[in-house]
Amino acid sequence: MLKVDALNQYYGGSHILRDISFTAPIGQTTCLLGRNGVGKSTLLKCLMGQIPARSGEIVWQGKRLNNTAPHQRVAQAVAYVPQGREVFARLTVEENLKMGLARFSGKTGRDIPDFVYQMFPVLADMKHRRGGDLSGGQQQQLAIGRALVSQPKLLILDEPTEGIQPSIIKQIGEVIRQLAQRGDMAILLVEQYYDFAEQLADQYLVMSRGEIIRQGRGEDMAKEGVRELLAI
Repeated sequence: MLKVDALNQYYGGSHILRDISFTAPIGQTTCLLGRNGVGKSTLLKCLMGQIPARSGEIVWQGKRLNNTAPHQRVAQAVAYVPQGREVFARLTVEENLKMGLARFSGKTGRDIPDFVYQMFPVLADMKHRRGGDLSGGQQQQLAIGRALVSQPKLLILDEPTEGIQPSIIKQIGEVIRQLAQRGDMAILLVEQYYDFAEQLADQYLVMSRGEIIRQGRGEDMAKEGVRELLAI
């Protein structure tokens, strides 16, 4: 599992993350909810090594990650789908997907796994089109597909529903559900869209002002008033 223990981060004199602690087990979807500006994306950047944590521990499958570089975390079967998708606009869909094979660098004969095209058929249909020519929803599918080609054991998704149409949100939700049901991957989903998170969460976390203020089982989100917490 992923274990985060007493994580703290600052920007200048501002205390952005305050003693963040949680676990994200393999075989479950852990949903992290909160409004804009509460520290969710900062937390993910700490998990991926893009910014260092000031204090606390990040442990993945028993290994402490704090002092490892982002590419070393990718090599530990960790994949990250950033907010805003960040596809390579001038590269084709197929070339974008092959960029996700980076953790296998130095090993020849690696191909894009068939299951990626099975989960996102539009990527197979458009694999020779440039990433910049895709719609926002198609780019989001491409970003998730690019993360999946490395066959991660920990998949981190930063607001995958942002700015995309409902039909593709539904498709992405079904993919996340299928991945969780396989039982070999921990999924950490950061989301503002309550209804999407409630459908997928095995466990939930709510952040406010850099702290986790509520956590519990996904099936209890409605009765524990999580929707109201996001509106405050």
